[in-house]
Order: sequence, then C-alpha cells, then structure tokens
Amino acid sequence: MSINENPGMLLYPRIRKSPFFYSSRKHGVAKYSVYNRTYHPRHYGDPVAEYWALLNGVTLWDVGVEKQIEITGPDAFEFTNMLVTRDLNKCNVGQCKYVFLTNEKGGILNDPVLLRLEENRFWLSLADSDIELWAQGVAYGSDFNVTVEEIDVAPVQIQGPKSVQVMVDLFGEDILSIPYYYLRDYNLNGVDVVVSRTGYTSEIGYEVYVKDATIHAAAVWDMILEAGEPHGLRVIGPCHIRRIEGGFLAHGSDITFRTNPFEIGMGYDWMVNFDGPDFIGKDALAKVKEEGPGRGLAGIEIGGQPLGSYNDGSMIDCFDVYDGEERIGEVTSACFSPRLEKNIGYAMVPSSYLELGTTLTVDTGEERVEAIVVPKPFIDPTKEEPKADVSQLLGAG
Repeated sequence: MSINENPGMLLYPRIRKSPFFYSSRKHGVAKYSVYNRTYHPRHYGDPVAEYWALLNGVTLWDVGVEKQIEITGPDAFEFTNMLVTRDLNKCNVGQCKYVFLTNEKGGILNDPVLLRLEENRFWLSLADSDIELWAQGVAYGSDFNVTVEEIDVAPVQIQGPKSVQVMVDLFGEDILSIPYYYLRDYNLNGVDVVVSRTGYTSEIGYEVYVKDATIHAAAVWDMILEAGEPHGLRVIGPCHIRRIEGGFLAHGSDITFRTNPFEIGMGYDWMVNFDGPDFIGKDALAKVKEEGPGRGLAGIEIGGQPLGSYNDGSMIDCFDVYDGEERIGEVTSACFSPRLEKNIGYAMVPSSYLELGTTLTVDTGEERVEAIVVPKPFIDPTKEEPKADVSQLLGAG
C-alpha cells in the first residue's frame, strides 16, 4: 500500500464554519484544519511568504474559530475570577488579559484572551478546547447568578507593522490611543464591533470582534480588504513561524490539560496569583510551586535539514527527544526560522535537562539530530515590538 502524503479535508455540513468561512475561502485556502470543531484556514499556499508579509506589511486572518464565551449576571465577576488563575481585581473595564483556566489538578484547560467589557460582562476568546460546557458545568448547581453562553461574535486579526495605517483608515486616529491589551467599542459603517490591540504574532496588531457576526461578517471582511488594498494587505493563516519565534504557545501541543503553568516557563508562572481570591486548581498549583515542577518546556535549536513551517503538514506528530537511547520527552512545536536561519522549537523535558547549553537528540522522523537548549522566546522576549508607540508608525512605509 502507498501513503497519500497530502490527503484532502472533506467540506460538509457536520463541521461548523466560521462566519468568515465563505469570505476567507475566496482567497485560495490551501490547508484547513479543525479548531474548536470549526474549519480553520491554516495557510494559502506559501507559509514562508505569509511570514514575510506579516513582518513587513499587513495581514488579515480569519480567526472566527476563536469562540466567544460570554459570562454575564450579578455574580459574573466573582464567577469568572474563580475560573482564571489571575486576579481580575487587577483587570479594569476596557482591558484584556491573557489568562489560564485550570482544572482541579492545575492542568491548563484553555489559555484565552479575556476581555472585560463591563463590570459584570466578560468574553473568553477561546483557544482550541470546549470551555463553554465546562464553565456551564461549574456554574450548574452553584450559588452563582450567572449566564454562560457562546455569543454571535467573531474576530478577525489585522497584524503587521502596516496594520496601523489600515486601522486608522477604518476607524480614524482615535484607534491610535488604544493601549496594548485594551479594547474599545466602535461602529463600522453601521456594524457594531469591538477592537482590541491584541494578536497571535508578537507584532503590532489588532483584533476586530464583529457583533451579530452571522449577519455582518462578510461585510466587515470586505471593508477591511478595501481599506487594506492601498497598503498591500494580504490574507494569510495564523503564522506559526512567528508565534514560535515569539513564545506564543499552542493549546493542544505546547500546553494541554496535562500541563501546568509552572512547567511552561517564560514567566507565565506570574499569571498564577496565590494572594487573590480562590480559583479552581489553586491548591494543586500551590503544591507544584512549593515542590517545583518535574519537567519544563525548553527552547531548543535543532540541527539537521531545515524543517517546515509547522502548519504545512511537515510536523504530523511531536518529535521524540532522547538522551542517548533513552526517550526523555518530546518536541511540541518546531519550525525553520527564516530570520534566524535555524530550526527552533519547544521541547517538554525533565527539569534536569532545562539548563542552557544542554545537548539533546531529536528524532524528526527523517533523521536524528543534535539539539541544544537556548533562551526562550527566541525573538523579542519582552514583547517590545507589539507594545510600540503606534502613532510613530502612521504614514510609515
């Protein structure tokens, strides 16, 4: 028998479509995957060209697969504060936070961006796991007076250094005053949207959350395309090369419900607040912190032939990591970085292998090669690029 190295994906009614599905597919989607039980465009034929378009210009992504779970009601603040590991007393109305939701064992169920729209109104912009049912289960039979439901809101991302010009053309110069990880309400030619200065890139960027998305998504997509045309806007999929460079982790690979915040490192342990209110998993995580995690996520440079872009089908499964002939862990995400001209990635290994300079062996499926533990993230570890003063970029390029 022969293996079909590039099988297609069946498009049919049983799998959900993003509100932007029919708009984004017009641009020639080359690869779909399923994310939150929804078709998701992964790339449009050349992920490396998409990477350079993101770094040098402006890009538009269909991320309607990021389901929006809204939590409202008189007890919404207390309930949401119990779900996340950060203290939401430090999250103002109009602010966004990257958060972890953990189970009773401290495992990461999801790592959404949380948006606080009102005192008792929150959106969880989900990564790839079903939090709606879990949160409804937590609320059921409790004393919390809350409503937890998926709402008809879908985001697109506008990312890259020239995203500023596009956003000003769409919303006016008021958009320049939105700080990093804050949000604001706008009306775009009759369509109510929420704009946040967030994204999955470590580049300057924004997300536009379209309300009543099943009705208005296509119109907003076209408005963005029109505004972006003078600036060379390109429709792409999520750029995994850039997110690996910048330390954005993928739920389902780098982190799962079997992974706790202290194992993944990169400063994410400060996202677990033990001084604030109780949250699900607090006791378990306090024990992990006291004892120290037995394993951790290492940044590694990988030798051998250039790897792919992660989202091009070149990494079907995790790569095994060895010390000699003993399997000690796995590479969870890896790619070839065109800027660094190196293979880079993340490997979950025992804590004794996390020291910088440690040499490992990685089986890429094609060859066994040497890898070395290096600092992470690989580029811009303090996120200075996305935090930049966007007013200085207006009119640039």
